[in-house]
Amino acid sequence: MKENKQEGHSRARSLKKTISWRIIATLITGIIVFLFTKEFSETTYITLTSAVVLMIFYYIHERIWSRIDD
Repeated sequence: MKENKQEGHSRARSLKKTISWRIIATLITGIIVFLFTKEFSETTYITLTSAVVLMIFYYIHERIWSRIDD
């Protein structure tokens, strides 16, 4: 049986995963915020601020996990 061991991921891969997930999560966040606020400008501000902050923390989280051995 072939062992499926990942030796840590590259920073480029982590960045791509961060961006792709952030796009999906930002759309979901925007829809939820708009349902509560009914204000397009407020929704945009909250959603974009959230996207930037969460993307930074997700990338840091991903890099930490890439260094952990199973």
